[in-house]
Amino acid sequence: MLFPLASARIDSEVRQINRNLYQTFHPLRRHTDPRMSAPPFTPDLEDPAHPSKVTRTWAVALPLPVAAYDFAAPHGFVGPLPLGSRVVVPWQNGLLVGVVMGEGGQSAHNLREVVAVLDDKPWVGAGFIAATLQFAALSRVPVGLILSDLLGVGLGALSHGRYLHRVRAVAGADLSLFGAAFGSAVPTEAWAAASDFIAGPLDAAREQGLLQEEFVLQPRQVTVYRPKDAGTQPLTPRQQHAWQVLQGAGQLPSQSAWAQAAQVSPGVVAGVLARGWAALHDLPAPPPELPTASLPPLQRPDTLPEAAVWRLHGGRDHERYLLLAQRIRRRLEVGRSVLVIAPDAATLRRAWEHLSGVVGSGAGDTQAALFSGALSDVQREETWARIQRGEVRLVIGTGLALTAPLSDLALLVVLEEGSDAYKLLSGSALFIPDMARRMATALATPLAYVGCVPAVESLTPDIAGLVLPPPRIRLHIVDYAAQSHQPELGPLSGVQFRPDKQGYPLSHDLAQVLRQVAERGRQALLLAPRRGYSALIRCPNCEHTPHCRNCDIPLRLHQVTRQLECHQCGYQQGIPERCEVCGEMMWQARGPGTEWIAAEARKLLPATPVYRFDKDQQDDLSALYNAAGSNTSGVVVATQAILSQPALPDLALIGVTLADTWLNVSDFRASERYHRLLRQLTEWHPTRAPLLLVQTFQATHPALESVAQGLDAGVYVQSEYQLRRVLKYPPHGTLAQVVVSAREQARASAAADDVAAALYSAGATSAEVLGPAPSPVARLKGMYPYHVLLRTRDEARLSELLRGLNRSFKARVRVDVVPRGGL
Repeated sequence: MLFPLASARIDSEVRQINRNLYQTFHPLRRHTDPRMSAPPFTPDLEDPAHPSKVTRTWAVALPLPVAAYDFAAPHGFVGPLPLGSRVVVPWQNGLLVGVVMGEGGQSAHNLREVVAVLDDKPWVGAGFIAATLQFAALSRVPVGLILSDLLGVGLGALSHGRYLHRVRAVAGADLSLFGAAFGSAVPTEAWAAASDFIAGPLDAAREQGLLQEEFVLQPRQVTVYRPKDAGTQPLTPRQQHAWQVLQGAGQLPSQSAWAQAAQVSPGVVAGVLARGWAALHDLPAPPPELPTASLPPLQRPDTLPEAAVWRLHGGRDHERYLLLAQRIRRRLEVGRSVLVIAPDAATLRRAWEHLSGVVGSGAGDTQAALFSGALSDVQREETWARIQRGEVRLVIGTGLALTAPLSDLALLVVLEEGSDAYKLLSGSALFIPDMARRMATALATPLAYVGCVPAVESLTPDIAGLVLPPPRIRLHIVDYAAQSHQPELGPLSGVQFRPDKQGYPLSHDLAQVLRQVAERGRQALLLAPRRGYSALIRCPNCEHTPHCRNCDIPLRLHQVTRQLECHQCGYQQGIPERCEVCGEMMWQARGPGTEWIAAEARKLLPATPVYRFDKDQQDDLSALYNAAGSNTSGVVVATQAILSQPALPDLALIGVTLADTWLNVSDFRASERYHRLLRQLTEWHPTRAPLLLVQTFQATHPALESVAQGLDAGVYVQSEYQLRRVLKYPPHGTLAQVVVSAREQARASAAADDVAAALYSAGATSAEVLGPAPSPVARLKGMYPYHVLLRTRDEARLSELLRGLNRSFKARVRVDVVPRGGL
């Protein structure tokens, strides 16, 4: 049901006179700010039907990096606040679609009116709205930016052109007073398409309440060709044949399809159309094909904790999903809804395979829906419409699914809650699990964390937990720091560095196992720390290293393209012929990447196919996936991107070529991230336990030792939990990172000092403010970033201190209230 803007009746001569005078002296006045007021008038307060008796103001979030704006409700609108519904509002001489976030805070007489309400049911869930407003208030991120980041459908309703927008002048209004602004076409009291008129004066008339509008979204349509019984001219024999083919088919979607079916040229088909023997027809588009649900999982007793927040970790993913499916089924059976959020495509795919079948196993008349950015626009629209109509009560998706308008949400599940893939690296810089937590709290809905390893933040005493026994693990550690001997942690040992300095990136042990894999027709994965050929090139004479001209980091060598590239800003240059410092003509590569390791693997196994899978090159792996049980050997050299793909069917070896790369990061979560990677590798293959060979200079790192000793996934995380208690890091405190950046280092440094001073002025103590300090990378993309870290006891204290930053500084200041990555 739609609510077009009702006719704005002119209830008194005073109001009409005021408008006419205003239009006479200001025929082209336009307001780009919707808060700007129309000219004052005297309402008839004695009329109970007067709009002032029922008009309210709505706070509307627009898909722009701005705060929510207040608009007056449509003239004549009757009903409750359409919270979460899409509305069409005037914006900068045009129209824009936004979402109602709540009641406005201003008088309706000072605001522009909403043009139309597009939905009779919420387009966005109430829980997401509450979480968004809370996060925006804390982080100072505009509500519109959060909406743009996470609402993946519906805000572009005006861009696809599938709508009917008609306008006419209200009764008694003479828009000719706008003079020549409208040109030759002036709206009258007869309905006409809004596109027939100039947008600027049309918006000026709208602002003065002189325009009545109707706005209706149109369903998707497809164009088909259908035959006609007779035409205007006779057909040639080939045209007659084409017409008969069309008549036999009934309709065809395009001229090319028609020509192909008739085996004639497009010109013959065009001739049939020109002679009137066929015509175009617009038909409602059929619903798009959507992902189908899997087979129902086995039914087991529900043994998961009954708590407001609980977690399930350890084991293999199919074991976790089997337990989770029982809880989801129980919630669906009583007519409630469940939302499952995944961090990446691989986790989403596995969740859909294991959980979507719950709807077909006694969960009632409902559907499961998969929602992610990988769907087409049409698929997202159809999926969202089904959710809005209540046909779907189980949604499995990425962070975009948080906005889904599910009714009566009974359970919100966050898969792999510690994954960095949940962090938005730009825009609002949201961390999806944090938004999910705020949603669950606002709705009083149980929240579940499910994954291979619990995040440290999930170990608080108020979160009930269940940790499954770890899967069978075969692990061998190559200790680069102990050249003379190897601890007996696996089936192999040996000296890694030979006198000729070989042994890296493929150690003696790794080379030996690779040969065995190839001889037995099995498959191997070599996990590289980076893409490209090497992390840098260095002059062997003076040790000069070419750096990026925009960033304070070395350029990485890409041997295939013969280019040096910055992986931060994308700057590229050719390989210098000689060192610019000493003139040396030879370069020495350092820090192997996928290209280097792949080249070494080809030297070692010349008869075995070697594939690359990284951002630069994604080889076709179908030969390996289709060769299950056929003794088809192959080696894949990849970055972590390979984990988004299914595991190789005959996988026998996973080699981590240099594990220390994941530890050498200026982030207190580096060890936790390293531990999670090791656990993910051990369960990547759903049934096998391939040998995990880890090459490292830190063989006694607690994260690695916990895996080697077969401890469950929660033991090492518990030790991290205790360490953070000492440091007062999350979950024992709240962190926020203030990044101050400018193109001049002196300006950035001075502004960072000003930020710290502002925090101290707001009442911060020296224990709460860490910094300011330069970023670990002193210059990034031409900017000099400085970091100030706020460490407070809770969010209330953090919000109190951040109020001190509600002023301008002489540099760019960005606040991240859920920092992830380098600090």
